[in-house]
Amino acid sequence: MTIEEASERYCIPIKILKEYEAMNLCGTVKKVMGDWQYDEQDLQRLSMIMTLHEIGFSNEDVDEYMRLLLAGENEDDCLNMLNKKRESTLDKIHFYEKQINNLDYLRHEIRNGMKHSEGK
Repeated sequence: MTIEEASERYCIPIKILKEYEAMNLCGTVKKVMGDWQYDEQDLQRLSMIMTLHEIGFSNEDVDEYMRLLLAGENEDDCLNMLNKKRESTLDKIHFYEKQINNLDYLRHEIRNGMKHSEGK
């Protein structure tokens, strides 16, 4: 499958596919008559890379994770990276929950203040 076909079929911008190629993580991608050819394994790797980006991994983190994954002997390191990202995400969620609670408190105070001033 060419880069254009992969882009169209999976709705992935060509720019992202070219970045993927530049990471040298597509071991089976071959350049044939000027076009990159993707096989199913390449598309699975690309799907993994996109998922890692969606969960907030930086390009450097994605590169490290994929190299560990492709080495095949570093499952614990991959799991540690995912666990750290999960903890970081939960910390953000808790921070935002506290913000929402504070916002709700202030909204409540304003509404109560309006009720008291209407009664005067």
